Amino acid sequence: SEPKAAASPAGPLQTPARLPAPTGQNPRLRSFVWGFVGERGAATRFHSSETPSSLLTPVPKQMATKIDKEACREAYNLVRDDGTDVNWVTFKYDGSTIVPGDQGADYEEFTRECKDDIRLFGFVRFTTGDAMSKRVKFALITWIGESVSGLQRAKTGTDKTLVKEVVQNFAKEFVISDHKELEEEYIKNELKKAGGANYDAQNE
Repeated sequence: SEPKAAASPAGPLQTPARLPAPTGQNPRLRSFVWGFVGERGAATRFHSSETPSSLLTPVPKQMATKIDKEACREAYNLVRDDGTDVNWVTFKYDGSTIVPGDQGADYEEFTRECKDDIRLFGFVRFTTGDAMSKRVKFALITWIGESVSGLQRAKTGTDKTLVKEVVQNFAKEFVISDHKELEEEYIKNELKKAGGANYDAQNE
């Protein structure tokens, strides 16, 4: 025969019993609950034509992405200006707003900004050709790290349209998740193949 369950400190086990439904004049209470008290403690099953508000979990609303156009345009123009040493800038997320990030002269510094757990947009100046015929070309690089969630990946593609309202002149755009595709020679070779705006470098 099956062993009997030990009695709990609070007293002997109770046989599950149906409790009467609440009474009263409030129509919201009609058909609200019958409870079952079982071996493992209080377990309540709700049967109601109206779901109690305490059981509803609100779904957070996604904030629409915005861009700080004025600040981003200033950063964009720094790269385009032949009189500066700025060869790249990033545009990053500050909450739900895209804002200017870091900037620099060395492309390797830009690649170090592209980490596996972030997404960003980069506007980068490259000089191609030889000493006799130098050409400046610009690239728009969308970096999406491998650890970025699927939802954020999808949203980044939509948000890029905001960046393009500011970054309007470039020879080619790239969407990259693999660090190998960030290699400078790879980007330059792709720019050489691309049709698009070419700009003469300033030679003094």
